Amino acid sequence: MSGNGILPAAVCCGAVVIAAEPAVIPLLRKLGAIDLPGPRSSHTTPTPRGGGLPVVLGLLTATALIRGAAAVPFGAATGFFGALGFADDLRGLTAMRRLVLQGAGSAGIAALLVARLHLPLVALAAATAVTSVWVMGFVNAFNFMDGVNGISAAHTLIAGVAYACFGEWRQNSFLVAFGLAVAAAALAFLPWNMGRARVFLGDVGSYALGAALAVLAVTSVIHGLPVEAAVGPLALYLADTAWTLQRRIRSGERWMQSHRSHTYQRWCDLGWSHQEVTLLTAAVTVLLSLLGMLSLTGHPMLRIAADLSGLLLLGGYLRSPAWLGHPGLPQPPGQADRLGRHREPELQGEPG
Repeated sequence: MSGNGILPAAVCCGAVVIAAEPAVIPLLRKLGAIDLPGPRSSHTTPTPRGGGLPVVLGLLTATALIRGAAAVPFGAATGFFGALGFADDLRGLTAMRRLVLQGAGSAGIAALLVARLHLPLVALAAATAVTSVWVMGFVNAFNFMDGVNGISAAHTLIAGVAYACFGEWRQNSFLVAFGLAVAAAALAFLPWNMGRARVFLGDVGSYALGAALAVLAVTSVIHGLPVEAAVGPLALYLADTAWTLQRRIRSGERWMQSHRSHTYQRWCDLGWSHQEVTLLTAAVTVLLSLLGMLSLTGHPMLRIAADLSGLLLLGGYLRSPAWLGHPGLPQPPGQADRLGRHREPELQGEPG
């Protein structure tokens, strides 16, 4: 697409979210898409879920404006996973049905992404399989991490800006356009969810944004960006999810069941507010994105140093609850009421 169409697409995306969100919230209440507090909840008042629907509409609007063959996988990923998430928000899907549909959708999106690589048949099949696993895995990782107010919108904003910068560096208009569109959608949604949330993203939002970022990461690698740069903006979500799942599996827990043992949730249990957790994790993501960008310089020693620094930063993040205090300490009285926490999403639940 031409450079002149990039900014209008992002602006229109944000405008759709701003205009549609006030209308969607009463609709969600009427449809009964309400997240009720439960034993593992991080909120204490019933709150509409599905507020990510305007985000999906905004991203699809941007896709229609950007057009081109490269936009097809992005639009397909956003539309398919957004629709799947909205069905889950309204009706609830069994874990098995959800995983089957996610797998089928991820395979189709992966085929669209790698179809233009001109690889031998075996290599093309392998690339499709790896990409499918990546898309499905990150969609679920994003969903798992959407557990406190503002965290996913803030991280999407950072990641979108990072991919737009990567695109500008490599003169790739696709990355610039969709990076800015994703950032605009997240920025427009953030005021509705930061602080005392008036609405949650829901599965519709977390699935769609997770898929959009997964596609941007794959597209970055396809266009020659180092893996560190492509994964840097997503590294905290990936590390927290992988570390938590392996720890629960090793301890014999039912890893598909909802829980409150992610690193960021353990911070909450130590008395940190949603805003503090969101800002701290966002700061780590900014640092990881900047370290990833150093791989673009082409300097081998600088790249190795940045990679090691990123791993140390992630290790410190994952170990931080133990350094800050015992993860099982009770919250200060009235903390949950003050924060308006919402629940932990997992394979058997949906995001806040």
